[in-house]
Amino acid sequence: MASAAGIRVVTLGGKGSSLTSYSVFEIANGFARVAIDASAISRRSSSSSVSASKFLLSIPTYFTPEETRAYLVLLLNKLLVSSSSSCTQLLEILDGDVIASEYSLDDLGAVDYTSASIDGVSGILDHGVSGLSSIVDAVAAMSCEALRADASPFNLMDSGDGSSSKDVVAVAADFKIFFNDSKMVKSGNGLSDPSVAEIPSVHGGFREISRLLHSKTRVQLNSGFREGSVKDLSTTLLSLARALENLGEISIQRTKLLLSNSFPDVKLQSRLSEILIPKCLGYEDLVGLCESSYSALRKKNYLLFVHKVYDLLEAVRGIVSCEAIVAFVSLEGSTMFADNSYPDNGNAGESSVDEASNPSKKSDKKKKGGLGKGTSDLIKFIKERLLGEATKVSMEKLSEDFISLLNPRFLFFSDLLLKVKKIVESNESLKRPKLPKGTRDFSKEQMAVREKAFAIIVDVFKRHGAMSLDTPVFELRETLMGKYGEDAKLIYDIADQGGELLSLRYDLTVPFARYVAMNGLTSFKRYQIGKVYRRDNPSKGRYREFYQCDLDIAGQFEKMGPDFEVIKILTELLDELNIGNYEVKLNHRKLLDGMLAICGVPAEKFRTICSSVDKLDKQTFEQVKKEMVQEKGLAEEVADKIGTFVKLRGSPLELLSKLKEEGSEFLTNSDSELALNELGILFKALARSKCIDKVVFDLSLARGLDYYTGMIFEAVFKGTAQVGSIASGGRYDNLIGSLGSKPVPAVGISLGIERVFAIMEEIQKDGNQDIRAVETQVLVSILGDDLSLAAEITSNLWNKKIKAEFMVNKRMAKHFDRATGSKIPYMAVVGDHELSKGIVKLKNVKAGTEEEVPMDALVPELQRRLDNQS
Repeated sequence: MASAAGIRVVTLGGKGSSLTSYSVFEIANGFARVAIDASAISRRSSSSSVSASKFLLSIPTYFTPEETRAYLVLLLNKLLVSSSSSCTQLLEILDGDVIASEYSLDDLGAVDYTSASIDGVSGILDHGVSGLSSIVDAVAAMSCEALRADASPFNLMDSGDGSSSKDVVAVAADFKIFFNDSKMVKSGNGLSDPSVAEIPSVHGGFREISRLLHSKTRVQLNSGFREGSVKDLSTTLLSLARALENLGEISIQRTKLLLSNSFPDVKLQSRLSEILIPKCLGYEDLVGLCESSYSALRKKNYLLFVHKVYDLLEAVRGIVSCEAIVAFVSLEGSTMFADNSYPDNGNAGESSVDEASNPSKKSDKKKKGGLGKGTSDLIKFIKERLLGEATKVSMEKLSEDFISLLNPRFLFFSDLLLKVKKIVESNESLKRPKLPKGTRDFSKEQMAVREKAFAIIVDVFKRHGAMSLDTPVFELRETLMGKYGEDAKLIYDIADQGGELLSLRYDLTVPFARYVAMNGLTSFKRYQIGKVYRRDNPSKGRYREFYQCDLDIAGQFEKMGPDFEVIKILTELLDELNIGNYEVKLNHRKLLDGMLAICGVPAEKFRTICSSVDKLDKQTFEQVKKEMVQEKGLAEEVADKIGTFVKLRGSPLELLSKLKEEGSEFLTNSDSELALNELGILFKALARSKCIDKVVFDLSLARGLDYYTGMIFEAVFKGTAQVGSIASGGRYDNLIGSLGSKPVPAVGISLGIERVFAIMEEIQKDGNQDIRAVETQVLVSILGDDLSLAAEITSNLWNKKIKAEFMVNKRMAKHFDRATGSKIPYMAVVGDHELSKGIVKLKNVKAGTEEEVPMDALVPELQRRLDNQS
């Protein structure tokens, strides 16, 4: 591109030349002219011959000059890839000022000229829609302020799991910037109307369609004649038409609300209505225009269709302009008008009597004082552009100038766009950063608790001979699918990057099984601490990103030996974490299967009914029964019989003895009989290890995951903090084999550490316990500015593994505040006095005592004191 005679030149046909919607708009409106690159002219001269036949290019009579020029420039760009003398002819037409309805061109044969017209007008639409997308937000924000609307619809957040539209959330966030510090719009208070409540969805949908249109148009502007492109682009234009209809509808409704609710001055409202009504399109006219575009598309009259969408865009721009004028006047009031009906308004030195007689003035001042910062900046900018150096303007002129301000064909439109963009972007700092839903930060104090808990957990795991393992945070989607039953819907899928289909890991068990299978292991006792991800509904102690602490034992061992050990490990963990009272609910998957068979549940429904039974810790049996009968097709009498069994819970050995009594139905089923025998071995081992008092035999425990095959368990906290399950696990003998290796039996435990943290925080809060975020043992305090001295003393301490920090400051109070704030037990103070004597003042911060110690004796003296404390 270059400039000539002050008009921009758009060069086509050259290497790397690219036509944009903005260029099409400029050429179509005479703001730029077209040139053909010399290389394209040379290629045409050497390879083309002038056709003897002619082709009559007809322009639809309903096309505007802007549409016609857009059509011609697209036709020219597409023809540049062919050897045609018509390229030069089209260039000559575009250089002319007069647009005709027909042109005689060299015959190009079978060329779909319709696509050039569709693409050209789409370029105009793309440019117009892009600008309107920002303007409608700014105008609607002014209306909301003038209406004193309820801001609740704009309190939206991105859930981060794909369940909310990012465009909708982005619109809501931009409106909050306009409303920042506003006293006129407040959440839960103010006017509530669909035309306000629907803004995020309607404007967000418009943004989404705008982006799609831009993507499609960008391709079409720089491609040749392609089969099917007209239908492809028309589909997007149809969506645009519907989005424009929605946009216009709620804008019309807000304008009506503004005229009826936001003008205390009846004369002002009446005069404004009188001026605007002839200019503004009504809802019936909008619907008629939309229907005519839809009708044209149904008849496959694509040229008429794209023209009607063009008309629709112009109409909606006019509707938004009317809303903008009414909102602006409502907020500014009558003080800026020079109309005869307001002869005294705005005069300097107005008396209080005059204000009292004109209620609109009080309202004007009240409104201006309560606007949001973004809206206030926008109003100020518009007023400067409309009035310039003047202080008064007629209402007719203001209306005309305002419509021009919102028209992309006028100079000041680009200034308005830049202003709106600046308001949103310059106020980004006002958007307080937020965490994604279902995640959390850990403060320094919380991290101290967390690290302590991890240390305890790792110590217990290592005590039992477990080895550490780490696996990727994401796995192949096929590895995770089919392992979690109905919970598979909670798996986070990663967007396809053109390679493998991946998902974030749901737990640590399947990755462990994949590792064992992939490496052909037959025996492995491992522990792993890592983050897992679930698209769950967050609640207290329930997150979408959280740590799990797992220990699994894979391999052939003595019967129920690994099962006993994981339960023992669980009780050791919870006891040493000192979280308070808890119970371990325990059941057996084969006992559950046997129970379902005895009740008459078909085998193919075992897993889905297990998923229902698994909800009994959160729902009543009546709720679960309703799901089993109405949703899963179970007979009511079968569900009732399940209800009699799942109520059984109690002491492991006592309930086991009851279930094994002569005549027990459980002994008639091979699965349940095997489970009872295995549980008998397990319970005896737990009793001898003195941890069975923490275990409850509970037939309602189901564990919904598909891969469990034997013992299953779940630990539940019994204290005041309501956090649900804090640990779970079980035996899964088939999972490793299902991943393509020979079967390797395994059993494991998973500790939900996030819920444990919640309990520990509650305990600390109730007990007013102080938590040290740092382990620093001594603060080296240099009273002066000698960093080298601090470096020498602190390095001597670090070399002896003493945890030390340093501070260089002349004020003793600063050092003391640092030590007390971080709960550092000792301070080593060195000032000019101490330096001259070759000593250090060693201060016990908590006791408030201090002692002078020779500089070279500081390290051994500190070591002695610290050793005595440990």
